[in-house]
Amino acid sequence: MSASGGTKAIVAALAANLAIAASKFVAFLFSGSSSMLAESVHSLADSGNQGLLLLGGKKAQREATPQHPFGYGRERYIYAFLVSIVLFSVGGMFAIYEGYEKIKDPHEIEAWYWPVGVLVFAIIAETFSFRTAIKESNEVRGGLSWKEFVRRAKAPELPVVLLEDLGALIGLILALVGVSLALVTGNGVWDGIGTLCIGILLIVIAIVLAAETKSLLLGEAAGVDEVKKIEASLVDGTTVTRIIHMRTLHLGPEELLVAAKIAVRHDETAAEVAAAIDAAEERIRAAVPIARVIYLEPDIYNEAAASAGSATGKTPGGPGDVH
Repeated sequence: MSASGGTKAIVAALAANLAIAASKFVAFLFSGSSSMLAESVHSLADSGNQGLLLLGGKKAQREATPQHPFGYGRERYIYAFLVSIVLFSVGGMFAIYEGYEKIKDPHEIEAWYWPVGVLVFAIIAETFSFRTAIKESNEVRGGLSWKEFVRRAKAPELPVVLLEDLGALIGLILALVGVSLALVTGNGVWDGIGTLCIGILLIVIAIVLAAETKSLLLGEAAGVDEVKKIEASLVDGTTVTRIIHMRTLHLGPEELLVAAKIAVRHDETAAEVAAAIDAAEERIRAAVPIARVIYLEPDIYNEAAASAGSATGKTPGGPGDVH
């Protein structure tokens, strides 16, 4: 997994969640707090999620085979999608069930110092993990806002860890509020309400993750900046005169496919056209290093045919890019 995959952030989150899960479960055993049980399952699910992300990164490094000629880069998308399912089913649904049971049959929290102490420790540990994820993301997100980064990032690991850590911090605060209100009022219903809110929060985050990773699984084009660089690199003004149309597709976070029909001069020889295509491929790879699979089809430009095949409102690098 490349640096953009956020391996450091994943490992930091994994270490924090394992320690937090153990401490929360101990606190549940001593206090009987349903919020602590829900949070321990939440942290355990998060630990499994980080394990899935690391496994996906490892599998994505496999060499291409005759059966999978474009390699296994999309393994990272598949495992990120699995994370959203685990977060929804294990974390969110369990918390909602546990919250409902506690509201229906509330009981007083015992040994209050256990859940409060563990929650404070967990907030500190999750803050450290979240800080690491933010630092790693800042190195690759450029001028994008956080919302744009989550939506546009082609490497799924950092957005997943960011949303997980954010959800964990908010969940811990909800648990602390629920436990505190239960202690102050002597009514265990507040503990159940806090648990229910944690479950709803986890399901919302899971839905966002599922939507974003589904888009990556379906296949996304290169970003606008990358498309502009490819377009500028393709045309040399001598042999390659224009781009008739072009398609781009991410085969993985760090592997891009470029397919384009390019216009060449009608009086060029086959050898000259072949040399121009080789030169264009070199320029593209120099401008966009992740463009590793490039297919260029030379043609004689016909304005009427190009106009008939053009369309507006398409994605960058997709149909309608006639130049």
